[in-house]
Amino acid sequence: MHTCRDCKRTFSTELELELHQDNCTDGQLFCDACGTRFAEAEATEDGWHYRCPDADCEGEGIGKDIHRVEDVRVQTL
Repeated sequence: MHTCRDCKRTFSTELELELHQDNCTDGQLFCDACGTRFAEAEATEDGWHYRCPDADCEGEGIGKDIHRVEDVRVQTL
């Protein structure tokens, strides 16, 4: 069994898991530097180093410029 680390759904094959991860909304990231929202797979190649996939943005680092959408809280005035 293969389990998505974001939403905890399980899949019988690694291919099914990989296809799911491309669209899993629980794994969405947000860049503070440019405001772009994107899938985790677009921001990393090795799972350790993260960089905003927008070519014009220099945002990088989980917890620095890049945050998980579920961790971002909207402040209302």
